[in-house]
Amino acid sequence: MTLVYWHDAALHHITPPGHPEQVARAQAIKPALQALDGLTWREAPLADRSEALRCHPETYVARIEAAIPSESYASLDADTHVSPGSLDAALRAIGGCNAAIDAVLKGEAKTAFVAMRPPGHHAETETAMGFCLFGTAAIAAKYALDHHGLNRVAVLDFDVHHGNGTQDLLWNEPRAFFCSSHQMPLYPGSGASHETGAHGNVLNMPLAPMSAGPEMRRAWGDVILPAVDDFAPELIIISAGFDAHAADPLANLNWFEADFEWITKAIREVADTHAQGRVVSTLEGGYDLDALAASTVAHVTALKE
Repeated sequence: MTLVYWHDAALHHITPPGHPEQVARAQAIKPALQALDGLTWREAPLADRSEALRCHPETYVARIEAAIPSESYASLDADTHVSPGSLDAALRAIGGCNAAIDAVLKGEAKTAFVAMRPPGHHAETETAMGFCLFGTAAIAAKYALDHHGLNRVAVLDFDVHHGNGTQDLLWNEPRAFFCSSHQMPLYPGSGASHETGAHGNVLNMPLAPMSAGPEMRRAWGDVILPAVDDFAPELIIISAGFDAHAADPLANLNWFEADFEWITKAIREVADTHAQGRVVSTLEGGYDLDALAASTVAHVTALKE
């Protein structure tokens, strides 16, 4: 059984007209996943603001709260915007991840997917950027480590953009291993292979523009997954971005649904070896709506097999 965490708050984070990180993303994903058998749907609960404080300082959380407008939307930077429903959506993304971790660690399911927005992997310690407000995946890792007492958690990011926020938030955390493949050069400009974390706990694998599935499979199969295997995580968290798809308008990698299926199955094999199969995946990017829906289905289908 695979759990899917959802809340209609994902529909109430409003961005300006024409913005790629739009409500239509959630509207594309939900019915696509509802058509799958073998999923159990649960409501993503509202996280207490203290969960955001696991990775972000009080001054930053208060600044995000104060930026929420009473109507329309407000811009935090040229790319990142908030509307009246944004704080609720972001806290439910955190709450969904934490609830998924609770469930898989209790043995209620081996795998879970959190189908919430806004994404989180670009949010740095004190900086909202790249459509992201809070570092959802990093917060989830800290929650698993501190609340549940795990010793080793891996966060694996296959979004086409480097998860600079997750890297920043986990840079000094020796109990967490952050691995990312991403197109380079590309926004946000970080993610070089020499960025290895304060404890050798960061692994970046840049991929060249226009590279495709074979290059990704070599990077993950030959380098990233063996390193994760050596780390022996007790839980794997996936930052699941689908903007490496060939149809995506924001980048230039040429992955297809079969590639997302392959990478998910490969991650599950490592989880089966070290983590009792426990994998929690959270939505990051993906901006061509048809490709996003199809890739999410491929990913979640591989999670539940």
